[in-house]
Amino acid sequence: MELSLRLKKVASMVEKCTRIADIGTDHAYIPIYLIKNEICESAIATDINKGPVEKAKVNIYLENLSDRIECRLGGGFSTIKPSEVQCAIIAGMGGNLIRDIIEEGIDVFKSIDYCVLQPVQNPEVLREYIYKCGYKIIDEELCVEDNKFYEIMKIKFDRKPINLNPIYYEISKVLIDKKHPLLKEYISYKLEKYYKIKEYITGYTENSERKRAETIEKIKSLEGLLKR
Repeated sequence: MELSLRLKKVASMVEKCTRIADIGTDHAYIPIYLIKNEICESAIATDINKGPVEKAKVNIYLENLSDRIECRLGGGFSTIKPSEVQCAIIAGMGGNLIRDIIEEGIDVFKSIDYCVLQPVQNPEVLREYIYKCGYKIIDEELCVEDNKFYEIMKIKFDRKPINLNPIYYEISKVLIDKKHPLLKEYISYKLEKYYKIKEYITGYTENSERKRAETIEKIKSLEGLLKR
């Protein structure tokens, strides 16, 4: 079984441990990969929908790992007990949904050594939530697959809220500090998006003027980061 580049990058953020939970597991590709590569000893694969859980069970059976990966049906952290796993993976969901999963399962999140998060939309919403709640960002990664950028965040529970310039919710300060090789390409991609948004803002209502001003401010900040 070969993982996609995105899922490989997610898996690379997991440290050697006893047990992990893959929230929204879909086909259970990540738990299978982690166990076969001796990164973890066992896993819990959960999904809110019955279909993916059944698919996961088949894949796990075909890999002869039914004794090491347990499938559970349920949303978010609802099927996981505090301190039951050392690491949780939440990949392939929107940033808003990942935020809600953490909020709703905060007792479980507190008990976990760290979480690996990979939002497919609104990573800036998730990052703002992480900083404002005071959670610790251990590391971040970035990859491109099928012409789409994916951000991966490794975080843990803490209580040290940080107020940052909003541009650092949009573009990771961690990736800037580590001079990630894809960073300039990613900033350019974001700039193109906001140039287009600016073009589409028409009219001179209070709402459109506010959106135009916000977009111009983001463009200036992104251009500044690109010149660094």
